[in-house]
Amino acid sequence: MPWLKPASWGQLPGWRDDDLTTAWPAWLQSCRGLRSNPAWTAVCGAALRMPAQPESGDIRAFLEQQFLVWQVSQEEGGQEGLVTGYYEPLLRGSRFPTPRYRYPLYGPPDDMLVIDLASIYPELKSLRLRGRLQGNKVVPYWNRAEIEAGAAPVRGKEVLWVDDPVELFFLQVQGSGRVRLEDGGNRGDIARVGYADQNGHPYRSIGKWLIEKGEITLDKASMQGIKDWGRRNPERLPELLNANPSFVFFRELPNTGNGPLGALGVPLTHERSIAVDPRGIPLGAPVWLATTRPNAKETLNRLMLAQDTGSAIRGNVRADFFWGFGEEAGKLAGAMKQKGRMWVLLPRDYPIISNGKSSLQ
Repeated sequence: MPWLKPASWGQLPGWRDDDLTTAWPAWLQSCRGLRSNPAWTAVCGAALRMPAQPESGDIRAFLEQQFLVWQVSQEEGGQEGLVTGYYEPLLRGSRFPTPRYRYPLYGPPDDMLVIDLASIYPELKSLRLRGRLQGNKVVPYWNRAEIEAGAAPVRGKEVLWVDDPVELFFLQVQGSGRVRLEDGGNRGDIARVGYADQNGHPYRSIGKWLIEKGEITLDKASMQGIKDWGRRNPERLPELLNANPSFVFFRELPNTGNGPLGALGVPLTHERSIAVDPRGIPLGAPVWLATTRPNAKETLNRLMLAQDTGSAIRGNVRADFFWGFGEEAGKLAGAMKQKGRMWVLLPRDYPIISNGKSSLQ
């Protein structure tokens, strides 16, 4: 692929310094998600033959033996891109609507069509369109404002109810989270929810909208800054939130001790999983990320695993860094908007290399 350029291990900033023992469990999770993909069978088989808890040096030797390094470039050229952050938030909620808990998380509506064109246009295999029937035509699905106004048949699709519309909006941005239930037989139980589908509209930044309206300055356009504005201006919340036409639907998941499920179908690992654009980097692949910590010049160079996607994650050199669960992770995620470079590690016999296939697997 023209955006992948052969590179060497010595070109990876900090390659010898990373403690790879914390990345190894995340790599094994990738292998779980890749088990039906023949392009990864050999390298994952070799990983499973390693000791249960290999040393960092042994992991480095394994990677250097099994993989080739490819620097990722943007379609338009250039090797720098944007690195943002996300996390798993904790909300307060209920299984039943009450005067306090009146903002619903919806499951996917029955009338939403998911259109997959990959069988006709293989180059579109990562793209699925959402729509609805209007007479004998397929038209775009309802946007956020229309869904909130009652246009979509979501009544009866409520998964849970929460007490804060701004927190609910950011739950949609994150794609997964936990809800502390304040009702039912066991007060304080935790429910876990994850991404089920999306209405097909592109994500639009409400932080950018606030800046353009002169409501906040660029340095205040973090997640916390947006939340603060929303709480100071409750009467304008619908206007703000509807500036983003994208709407995420949820499903309840088993509340295990692992991280939330990513698009690869395996639990995410805090500070080792990233969301990527799968048109540029194959899901499951190890990725060397060279960036800086949120709002800082301190380097953040480490092995990550491409285990998730997101509607706002577009571009070859584009990553969303998973910081984990809770308030501290949220602060880091909300403040992260750094420049970064990326290298993808692909097996030595990966099809894109050995037979020149025109798309990633």
